[in-house]
Amino acid sequence: MKTKIIIATNNSGKAREFNAMLGSLFEVVSQKDMNVKEVPETGLTFVENALIKARNASKQSGLPAIADDSGIVVDALNGEPGIYSARYSGKHGNDEENTQKLLTAMRNVPDSKRAARFWCSIVYVNHAKDPTPIIVQRGWEGEILRDTAGENGFGYDPIFYVPTHGCTSAELDPAEKNKISHRGRALQELILALTIKY
Repeated sequence: MKTKIIIATNNSGKAREFNAMLGSLFEVVSQKDMNVKEVPETGLTFVENALIKARNASKQSGLPAIADDSGIVVDALNGEPGIYSARYSGKHGNDEENTQKLLTAMRNVPDSKRAARFWCSIVYVNHAKDPTPIIVQRGWEGEILRDTAGENGFGYDPIFYVPTHGCTSAELDPAEKNKISHRGRALQELILALTIKY
């Protein structure tokens, strides 16, 4: 019988990506499925926020939990939006407004200075008070475009240009994105650790 694990997210795009990669190993449920109430993300780093979310989901569900905190880090903006990526425009999870705010902030930045990376901190806790969580962090290098391109993905994917593939993250096939993205590679590393654990 598969171990049941809760994914600490209400983001349907993230839940799909996690399910695609974890579904063969674990019985995956999202916190939305289990009516887990969110808690404020009061950390100052991606890792701190991921731990807050994982411990909260585990506490409310009684299940082992996986949480990630991820976002886009733009060099020309001193690392913004960073941990505030999902609420950059002031409204949580409004992808279009967040993207437009970033495009506006980058309007006068020359092409040579548009480096950015997606960053993912992913954590696993066996229970809410787990003193030895598994923590994995990965980045994905790219550049911020001046306009959107592509229909796949979510968040900032349509303006994140991936030089190795010559297209935006939103133009990648979802399976390919899961192989090379920050979250995909962090999750692969976490799966390796969990395979040893279980």
